[in-house]
Amino acid sequence: MRNILGFIALIFIFQSCSNTSENIDMKSLNGKWTKDKQEVFDFEINTSEQNKDVFLIVRNNDDYPYSNIRFFVELTNIKTKKTTIDTLNYPLAKPNGEWLGSGFGSTKEILFQYKMNYQFPNTGKYKIGIKQAMRRDTLVGIEDIGLKIENTKM
Repeated sequence: MRNILGFIALIFIFQSCSNTSENIDMKSLNGKWTKDKQEVFDFEINTSEQNKDVFLIVRNNDDYPYSNIRFFVELTNIKTKKTTIDTLNYPLAKPNGEWLGSGFGSTKEILFQYKMNYQFPNTGKYKIGIKQAMRRDTLVGIEDIGLKIENTKM
């Protein structure tokens, strides 16, 4: 009985320490991303008073042929149909070719700032669509693409 209570207390501690203001969504690309494929992330903003930090997450492997990655990113407010489009360029490797990010083996994960301290104009549903903009019909070496949204830390 004592072990069960200890286990339940441990679960409660871990749950209370987790950041419930954080949302992470990942899409698997299995190492190939065609130029016409847009990865779409749907999410909801429950309060427009709390600013958000929005990050793009990339997991790449040694098959990736470049030291950077470019994206076309569309942020759409579903209610108003207003869309903003950004063209972004991020480094994936140091000048010496060493991959940035963290991870074991040949796959590395890196977070890129997209919108920092951003105040969404309205509550409601939004979507972010991400397309690779590397001018290759099929971009190899990208394992996953993701989106992380969290409350801005003061």
